[in-house]
Amino acid sequence: MVDKLRALKDNHTWDVVPCPTTIKAIGCMRVYSIKLPSNGTLDRHKTRLVTLGNRQEYKVDYEKAFALVAKMTTTRIVISIAASQGWSLYQMDVKNTFLHGDLKEQVCMTTPPNVITNSSSYVCKLKGSLYGLKQAPRAWFYKFQAILLQFSFQQSMTPPCFSQDIYGYCSSPCLC
Repeated sequence: MVDKLRALKDNHTWDVVPCPTTIKAIGCMRVYSIKLPSNGTLDRHKTRLVTLGNRQEYKVDYEKAFALVAKMTTTRIVISIAASQGWSLYQMDVKNTFLHGDLKEQVCMTTPPNVITNSSSYVCKLKGSLYGLKQAPRAWFYKFQAILLQFSFQQSMTPPCFSQDIYGYCSSPCLC
């Protein structure tokens, strides 16, 4: 837990500031889990600091929560194109994914245990997104998208739903 808090501090995830009168701080908690490999033995214990995003208010703490997610149809198409062209595919894992997202909104969180503050009225003003925030997936998506565009990738002009029936109509409820 101490290492995780140090990593959050080293990544400048928040600033400890007096609580602004216009912002209501949301709470936080630790989530514990046990990681088991396929053989069932104990691999490690894991902890994660998460915000209580269920206490966020729409239009107060966040504007939009939607983030695009790859559909299985899209994944199958990419794999089939790669196979037909003889391309190699690689998978990557981004550690602490949501910590890399940049927040547009002002969000304050109560100070977690073991964070030293000058007063009990101090809060953590979040600079980066944390797990549990309603806008965390969206913030991560926009950060990832910006990085891909910097590497000369081009965004598809195809509507996000990408799955259309034989008549050209979108089969999912999206804004095509």
